[in-house]
This record gives sequence, C-alpha cells and structure tokens, in this order.
Amino acid sequence: MHPIAFQLGPFTVTWYGVMVATAFLAGLWTASRRCLRDGISSDKILDLGPWLIVGAILGARTLYVFSYWREQFAGHPISEIFMVWKGGLVYYGGLIGATLAGILYARLKNVPVWKLADAIAPSIALGYVFGRIGCLMNGCCYGRACGLPWAITFPSVSNGAPAGVPLHPTQIYDSLLNLLFYGFLAWSYRRKKFDGQVFAVYLVGYAVLRSFVEIFRGDYPQHYLGGWATPAQVVSIGILLAGLALWFALSHLRTVNGVEAKKGADIDHPKLKTKTQDRG
Repeated sequence: MHPIAFQLGPFTVTWYGVMVATAFLAGLWTASRRCLRDGISSDKILDLGPWLIVGAILGARTLYVFSYWREQFAGHPISEIFMVWKGGLVYYGGLIGATLAGILYARLKNVPVWKLADAIAPSIALGYVFGRIGCLMNGCCYGRACGLPWAITFPSVSNGAPAGVPLHPTQIYDSLLNLLFYGFLAWSYRRKKFDGQVFAVYLVGYAVLRSFVEIFRGDYPQHYLGGWATPAQVVSIGILLAGLALWFALSHLRTVNGVEAKKGADIDHPKLKTKTQDRG
C-alpha cells in the first residue's frame, strides 16, 4: 500500500486521487462510445462530465462527513471537511449526488433522462473498479481480520487500517465483482427492452454486491438494525427498493405505450378505415 504517487513541487499527488480521476475518465469515455446506440451525441456525455464530477464529489463528501463527524471531524479545524484529496468519500453519497446532477443536466439540455442513465450505468461500475483500487492504496475501506491465504497486511503508515494484521482484501473483492458487473451491464445494454432498464439493473445489482462485500468490512465504528447491518447495507436496502420500483414503473410504462401505439396503428390501418367508413 503506497498512498503517495509522487510529489509535484510542494504538492503531494496521492494514488487515491489518481485512481478517482482515472475512474471518471474511463467512465466518461466508455459512456461516450455507448450512448451512440441510443442516438445521443458523444459531446453530450463529455459535457455532462463536469456536472457528474461536482455532483459526485459533493454528495460523497457530504455523506462521509455526516457519517464520521464524531470520529474524524468534531473538534478539528473546519477546513478538514474540504480536504477531499486525503480520502474520505462515501460511494452512495456520490451516486446520489451524481444522479441528481445528471437529471438536472438532462432536463436543462433536453436529453432523454433514461436513455442517458442507461448509457452511463455500465460505466459507473467500471469507474468503481478504479475507485476501489484507490481505496486499497490509501488504506481505507479495509476488511475484518482473517487467516485466509489471500489476506493482506498494511504497513504501519497505513491510513486507518490496523498495521500488521491480516485482513480481508475487501477493496479487491469490490473491484473484481464490479469488473464482472460492468461486463454484464454492457452486455445487457445491447439487449435492453425499455429505457431505464440498465440503470435499474445497476441499482439492484450494485446494492446486492455491496451488501455482500460489507459482510467482510472491518472499518465501521458502529452498526445498525440490531448490530448486524453496516451503514452501507442500510442504504443498500433503499437503493435496492428504488431499483425494483424503477424497473416495474418503466416496464409498465413501456407496456402501456406499446398498447396505445398498437391501437393507433390499428385505427390508421387502411382496411379498418374502409370498414369504418362503410359503417358510416
């Protein structure tokens, strides 16, 4: 684990920052290629980038500060809230912030919201792969102690992780699972039946994967729901329900629109028009 990538004069560039930047670049590039299948210009995705970056960072940092205020921020200078480059971002906060920013952008630019969401969804999973590697290098989001052959040990300079203790490599678990998830979502995108389907699948699938990996996490100061659920697992319940609700709502809307379109086609059919005129 090496938190610092290199020094640039008086500035320290961390691997966490490098990996987060790589995550955004990889996500935006793959989404800009994918969106062409839905008739969305690549420029729209690239223009959306700054909106997503600002929304994600604000949301992720806000939720982190809220979650760890007592442990890391109470009694410290208020300026530490803004030191994002040191780490300290909660993914679900970033997802919520980026989603709201994306919806606002789509409304202002007259871009179909759910087509845009489908194009971006697989790229979110891909960006997460790099983000978790950044967590590994930073020493955060670490796992519980274990004696497995693939356990990892952080040095004494680790950022939060207990030094010298074999731990579950939860960052690697997350990265590998989301890499597979990215492949599945990209495959699903080419076979989707309605707009918003891929984004809904992402919400459901990520909530399940995240909840599974959380079983092995060891960095939470407290748990909820009787002591068995981590904060992320609690949020995952809401994200899972939101994904299911979105799936059923959009698939129902597709069915209704399909029926109405069929009725309109039947009315406009030449033979039916002739029969209607004869009856008149």
